[in-house]
Amino acid sequence: MIDGRTARGERTRVAVLDTAVGLASVLGLEAMSLARLADETGVSKSALFAHWQDKEILQLAVVDHAVQLWMDRVVRPALRTPRGVRRLWALHERRLAFYADKVLPGGCFFAAAEPEFDDRPGPVRDALVTAVGSWLRLLRTVAAQAVDLGELRADTDVGQLAFETEALGKALITSTWLSREYAAGYARRAVLDRLRQLSPTPELLPDE
Repeated sequence: MIDGRTARGERTRVAVLDTAVGLASVLGLEAMSLARLADETGVSKSALFAHWQDKEILQLAVVDHAVQLWMDRVVRPALRTPRGVRRLWALHERRLAFYADKVLPGGCFFAAAEPEFDDRPGPVRDALVTAVGSWLRLLRTVAAQAVDLGELRADTDVGQLAFETEALGKALITSTWLSREYAAGYARRAVLDRLRQLSPTPELLPDE
């Protein structure tokens, strides 16, 4: 039987991390502190300290929580799609839906955090590198499966395709939050056109 205090503590931890990921998507990860979270959540700083003893531990927990959110909202739903070009398309489409649904106020946690730590060695940068690297490897793996199934041309450069797909996803965030022009249609069309060009079975993909 789960102790009631333990369950409440876990709910509080998850709720605080939800808030932290949302804040970091707007302010960046470096702005995250126990004091800031105490103000935002109404949870005492001492209670937060029981979970995270310093800023770096908190930042690592926030990165991990952001990864889990991405898995829940983007990766796992897409992986329910049949292997091949449809699954690759689903990963991009679920990403666009994540942004369109405004799951995070800043759009994308990783787009906000990566520039802060790209030239700052340490555990937080390592965690971000691992998270982003895992996403890119997933795109490459799914693209390679599509090649094996004959749903992408045999000469498809899966690394190039993964890079382009990722770049267009990030471009959407930049375009939306700097110019306030929501360019999801462009990001959707660009990847869809690229996949249709590379696929011997374009009928598996949406027409538009």
